[in-house]
Amino acid sequence: MNGTSMKGAWEIGVIMGIPIRIHYSWLIVFGLITWLLSSRYFPQVTPDLPFVSYWISGVLAALLLFVSVALHELAHSYVAQKYKLTIESITLFIFGGVAQLKGDPPHPRAEFWIAIAGPLSSFFLSGLFFLLAMNVAGGARALFAYLAQINFFIGVFNLIPGFPMDGGRVLRSAIWGKKKDFFYATQKASSIGKGIALFFIFFGLFSIFTGGPGGLWLMLIGWFLYSAAQASYQQSTLQETLSGIKVRDIMVREMQTVDPSISLDRAVDEYFLRYGYGGFPVLDNGKFLGILTLKEIKEVPREDWGRVRVSKVFVPHDKKWEISPDADVMKALELMIKEDKGRIVITERDKIIGLITRNGIARYVQIKGSPKD
Repeated sequence: MNGTSMKGAWEIGVIMGIPIRIHYSWLIVFGLITWLLSSRYFPQVTPDLPFVSYWISGVLAALLLFVSVALHELAHSYVAQKYKLTIESITLFIFGGVAQLKGDPPHPRAEFWIAIAGPLSSFFLSGLFFLLAMNVAGGARALFAYLAQINFFIGVFNLIPGFPMDGGRVLRSAIWGKKKDFFYATQKASSIGKGIALFFIFFGLFSIFTGGPGGLWLMLIGWFLYSAAQASYQQSTLQETLSGIKVRDIMVREMQTVDPSISLDRAVDEYFLRYGYGGFPVLDNGKFLGILTLKEIKEVPREDWGRVRVSKVFVPHDKKWEISPDADVMKALELMIKEDKGRIVITERDKIIGLITRNGIARYVQIKGSPKD
């Protein structure tokens, strides 16, 4: 599955130039899988083995399962790299794995092969583990048989046409190829993905009430898929609305600037309360120094606002927070998200000529946005 990166993940290594990360939720499911396999599955299929061998097999199975998931994501990444796409990271988490691709596939064929590479790798691993299971006995046979089954299930499950799963991306490639419209294909595939996610949720709920197995797990998967499909739909709508829009089309040209020598009391009364903005550029004799936002002001005790100067609390400017007026708005938005900034400055010939803010972009999208059915 492709997606965005998640917080709460630790990097454990680099493969093919791609950072491999483990989300904290992986530890939960690792322990759960180990316990279930060690206490139930292996004692049932190999009842005559020592107790300790079940736990060894359980740990090995859980580890090899997540190696399989990592290889599934690496298969996506390998093909994506062939199409000159950048993979920022691969994260293993409670529902499997996510490869964070930077940018979109260049054409429908690339989308198809990137998406199908993951399930094909899972089917290959399933066949490999099946052959190993046929040539060993005892606990090793049970271990490889389990891995063959689970990799086959991963391959089949990911081919369900619920975007942003692999099957949903294969579906998007087909719609994209037919309609020649990437945004329409994404929105259509996302809508189908939400429908499939709702099916998982309601079927899981039905299973819970009827005593069927795995009801809660199906609901969790359905909720996750619905959230991912909804996020993909919104992102596609955002990209479509902002397609071809340059920073100069949205930026604020008439800026209200703050002098670094004034007190925070004056800054609040004369700027934040008067204009209602969340931040202001700080200029000293025409020289841009940085940005003052409410966040920095709130970190100072209220009783000290009268004696603390703006110069003591504003965030000094960094060149990496600048962008050209001819850059795409999406690039500016990505920069703000990456740097966790609500606003960045627009520069031309090393001179600040304006500001662009997240709120400004959001207002533009709200006014101009008109999602397709």
